[in-house]
Amino acid sequence: MNVFVLNCGSSSVKFQIINTDLEMFETDSDHRVAKGLIERVGKDDAIISFEADGQSPVKAIEPIHDHREAILRIKKWMEDPATKIDGIHSWDDIHAIGHRVVHGGERFTKSVKIDKDVLAQIEECSDLAPLHNPANLKGIYACYEIFGDRIPQVAIFDTAFHSTMAAESYMYAIPVEYYEKYRVRRYGFHGTSHRYLAYRYRKLAGKPREEVNIITLHLGNGCSAAAIKKGYSVNTSMGLTPLEGLIMGTRSGDIDPAVVEYLFNKGIGSVADIFNILNKKSGMLGVSGLSNDMRDIEKAASQGNRQAELALKMFALRVKKYIGAYLAEMNGADAIIFSAGIGENSALVRKMVCQGLENLGIELDEELNRQAVGGKCLKISKADSQIAVWVIPTNEELLLARDTVRVVRDVPRNW
Repeated sequence: MNVFVLNCGSSSVKFQIINTDLEMFETDSDHRVAKGLIERVGKDDAIISFEADGQSPVKAIEPIHDHREAILRIKKWMEDPATKIDGIHSWDDIHAIGHRVVHGGERFTKSVKIDKDVLAQIEECSDLAPLHNPANLKGIYACYEIFGDRIPQVAIFDTAFHSTMAAESYMYAIPVEYYEKYRVRRYGFHGTSHRYLAYRYRKLAGKPREEVNIITLHLGNGCSAAAIKKGYSVNTSMGLTPLEGLIMGTRSGDIDPAVVEYLFNKGIGSVADIFNILNKKSGMLGVSGLSNDMRDIEKAASQGNRQAELALKMFALRVKKYIGAYLAEMNGADAIIFSAGIGENSALVRKMVCQGLENLGIELDEELNRQAVGGKCLKISKADSQIAVWVIPTNEELLLARDTVRVVRDVPRNW
């Protein structure tokens, strides 16, 4: 099957076309044949970047006024005779569309085929993810407008993997009526990434699902940790929204909730203004005063910038705290997995996170750590480290494509 994997943001449309089917899953012979990104959707100067396997990238700046126009632009490129995509000659060669949907609430614990009822329930979850679900829905509606019901569409939810958490992990210590009335609880995010990492570790280690006891660290501009026991998520760092947990590029992560009231009383702005600060002006950007990009911060720290140094230390310490907490909760783990942009490429961050954890059985091999950059999958702990440390590049799009196939083929998910 050729699966069109779509990830729509408020002003961006990211896609991949992946050739995959059930028999490919065990052999990992899935093949990405094209990918692309349209940024600044809604503007006259949208940035277009498309690439077919084995061909030079196509880059352009054009007016793209909404998500429908963005998807039509992708379709036009795909069907252009000059574009040669393996197995794709027209949109008729696309067999299914898989959509990333950030929040599924408590209703969606697995990927589902999209229909009117599913759309209505995704809409209901929008107040839990007002920055994400409406954008995801724009992509779904645009595909219906363009293709109708001819191509099956599947929703894959970031929150679904974490639906296996027990109540003691997902409940907040606030009056229970707020959970009963408004479903205020921990949901967790980056579920497709954490689930993929657990699957890939299982394959690398040659273990059955029930023996997968690991801590996964998705460290990018957005960051989250997950405790995975016997193959299932038992806890994760993000909460009701993606704001909770680790320090991120522009998000604060964990803070005292009273900070919001204190800043409000100081006249900083409305509650909405303060949450905008916590989401978009805090984290590594807020502490360093320079950038939300870890590469910029590492460079500044190497040149003696004290705020950059502080940001790095705070980032590493927060990750350490979650590793320690999850080791305690799970009574140990077999491996710690670093992934995403920072986790896959920053040897310095990995070193800072693992330093001082030797008494917990975590010992990094510094040479292997230095080698693990640029998308390498590599075990970077010493041979006698009690807990293995891995760098495993994440592949959320592959998981989205595979789940799309499972749902369309009506095959139960076994991982």
